[in-house]
Amino acid sequence: MNHQAQAALLFLLGATVLHAGLTDLHLRYVKAGLRPLLLLSGAVLIATAAATVWYEWRRGPRSKESKESTESKEPEDSKEAHREPRVSWLLTLPLFALILVAPPALGSYSATHTGTALQKPLGYPELPERGPLRLGVGEYAARAVYDHGRHLRDRSISVTGFVALDGTGTPYLVRMGLNCCAADAQPVKIALTGEVPPVLRPDTWLEVTGRYTPRRTKDPVNDGPVPYLEVTRAEPVPVPQDPYDEAWSG
Repeated sequence: MNHQAQAALLFLLGATVLHAGLTDLHLRYVKAGLRPLLLLSGAVLIATAAATVWYEWRRGPRSKESKESTESKEPEDSKEAHREPRVSWLLTLPLFALILVAPPALGSYSATHTGTALQKPLGYPELPERGPLRLGVGEYAARAVYDHGRHLRDRSISVTGFVALDGTGTPYLVRMGLNCCAADAQPVKIALTGEVPPVLRPDTWLEVTGRYTPRRTKDPVNDGPVPYLEVTRAEPVPVPQDPYDEAWSG
């Protein structure tokens, strides 16, 4: 592949990375905190492409004449070997796929085949003393299991996540947590009891309102602790802008 083609591919790659970083597309691949690095990487790739084009332009006709002179002295079979294979342009297809086809976020299938990743946090942020609480799946699970619900009792609690059903039909509210990117995503689960809707479809996003209960169960995949939430109301909600949670550690 010649330098002009290399520059074109670098530009396309940089533009794709910038597009992902400037839109919500990057949230399907990495956690939100890595957005500045994506933007920087895209800018560097585009700058490298521009530098390659400038370098080729500076070389000008002399390089072209030298190349033609060299090629005229080579045997015909050698010239064929030096021609860039057109198949190399197939490298652009994943770039266009990245722009045109955004992959769905990991959902119930991954959650039911992966054990809960709940771990004891280093600490717990202060909660408002009064009023309903809006918590993430990871925070509620950690407070319910490792803090024994000390600050959750007698409080109205709202949690948003997607539905997953295990092999026995037990409903869970799940959120996939990220340490870095979607490749390391792991679920944290809350088992639901109380006024659970009679018909639940996997991957449906719900905002669940309920109360803390000391009841617990074990994840059927890895025997990890899974707390319950006693549901008083459950409403379908759209898929959030960022479907992933950063791994919650308090």
